[in-house]
Amino acid sequence: MNIGIDKISFFTPHLYLDMAELAEARDVDPNKYLIGIGQSKMAVIPPTQDVVSMAANAADKILTPEDKEQIDMILFATESGIDNSKSGAVYLQRLLGFKHQVRVVELKQACYAATAAIHFAHGHIAMNPDSKVLVIGADNARYGLATKGEPTQGGGAVAMLISRNPRILAVQDDATYWADDVMDFWRPLGFDEALVDGKYSTNVYLEFFKHVFKEYQDNTGFDISKFDAMLFHLPYTKEGFKALKIAIEDADPTVAARLTHEFENVRRYSNQIGNLYTGSLYLGLLSLLENSTDLKAGMRLGLYSYGSGAQGEFYSGLLRPGFDQNIEHEAFQKVLDARKQLNVAEYEDVYNSRIKISDKTRKLDISTDPAKFVFAGVEDYQRQYVVK
Repeated sequence: MNIGIDKISFFTPHLYLDMAELAEARDVDPNKYLIGIGQSKMAVIPPTQDVVSMAANAADKILTPEDKEQIDMILFATESGIDNSKSGAVYLQRLLGFKHQVRVVELKQACYAATAAIHFAHGHIAMNPDSKVLVIGADNARYGLATKGEPTQGGGAVAMLISRNPRILAVQDDATYWADDVMDFWRPLGFDEALVDGKYSTNVYLEFFKHVFKEYQDNTGFDISKFDAMLFHLPYTKEGFKALKIAIEDADPTVAARLTHEFENVRRYSNQIGNLYTGSLYLGLLSLLENSTDLKAGMRLGLYSYGSGAQGEFYSGLLRPGFDQNIEHEAFQKVLDARKQLNVAEYEDVYNSRIKISDKTRKLDISTDPAKFVFAGVEDYQRQYVVK
């Protein structure tokens, strides 16, 4: 039975910051951001959007009433959770109008959790072939103003419908994975911003890739030539390119050139959004599908998922017959082009205006947020969402 991604969508808010302007404000050579980390723009998350509202906006684009009847599990992957007890998934049950006979769970392992969710969904559907599972990867990457991590911020949500006979990507049962308790990135309870050892984290990311890709090759007998595109978790796009260079180091020049070309399609949207944490790898998938002109049914995609702390995994997926008919080419680029650019002062004001854990009651002005689902504030510590 083929099981995998039947539909995929993405949402990011309507605001962005130009990285060259941020570099100038921070007295940094713009090429350090534009070339050094491979980022041209960064999504700015207004206080009226959080992981729940962004997830709802992403999922709403792809779900039909029939889908909602068949979905019996919602797996919400995030490391930007809004409650220590209540899952983000249960909010979606009401906001998106799901039936009550549905399992709702939130998953956490840094940027890796959406990949775990896909595999959990795969196992569930293998036992329940008529079921569908909604997988969410939603996050708001925050490191603080004028910090080393600031240029690798971003945010948004990816929504994926997992089913049998998927129309986009059949997930293969070939995953290899590697875990180790390391402190490359963490965010203690109560902290609004992540703590990270950037250089160490990059080294761990690359070492884990070497482990899982070698084991994958040993297990399957596949060399790099078997892949038609390679996708990576992209905290910033240059990091994925570093992993790609490891993968193609001994490859035939024609293969290396092909994979390098497709990586430009993989990174196109991330270059304009920044870090999505859990959704990053799958934003790369959407970007590849919408922007590549060379993909064909049956082609094999390699996917490297990484979550600091740390967990790495490599697996593959096969493009399904007719996948291209279920993708709107460059559709999301039009959404990105329609965003409003902020100057640095405006970005800093937005950054500092989000609701704090200590806010018991606070109402937000939602009039300037064009999204369908918005976070309207808190009343007695209870989060309020509005459907426009």
